[in-house]
Amino acid sequence: MQSRSENTIVKEMHIECRPEILFAFFIEPEKMALWLGRYILLEPRIGGALRIDFNGRDVVVGNYVDVIPCERVTLTWGWQDSDVFPPGSSTVEFRLQPQGSGTLLVLTHSGIPAAKLPTHGQGWTYYTERLKQVVCGQDPGLDTFAP
Repeated sequence: MQSRSENTIVKEMHIECRPEILFAFFIEPEKMALWLGRYILLEPRIGGALRIDFNGRDVVVGNYVDVIPCERVTLTWGWQDSDVFPPGSSTVEFRLQPQGSGTLLVLTHSGIPAAKLPTHGQGWTYYTERLKQVVCGQDPGLDTFAP
């Protein structure tokens, strides 16, 4: 499920794994690179840096705001060299809620410039599907969203 309100995208997805398994895909660079980005720098602590290079041109820069093991990761998000959507100008929260034999992932991205809402909505749908595939042991293939 995905919803949008003013400058915010909320996406919910059930993933068949325990929260502690899913949590690692938000704090370990090697695991994140399997679903999101190509070159990753993560310092998963409050104030720690985040840098996700998708293709050598498109680079997200931000900082960790909150890290609660197996429950929540919150970080700032923005694009390197962007005047419209600069580094750290929005907030992404990943909440992990036990649900049956798996986890409900609730992604909330707020503070997105209106002009960037459509592409970020499409992007989060694309990348959370890749996350689900990776966590479930499938190969998501090459990243075709940010070639």
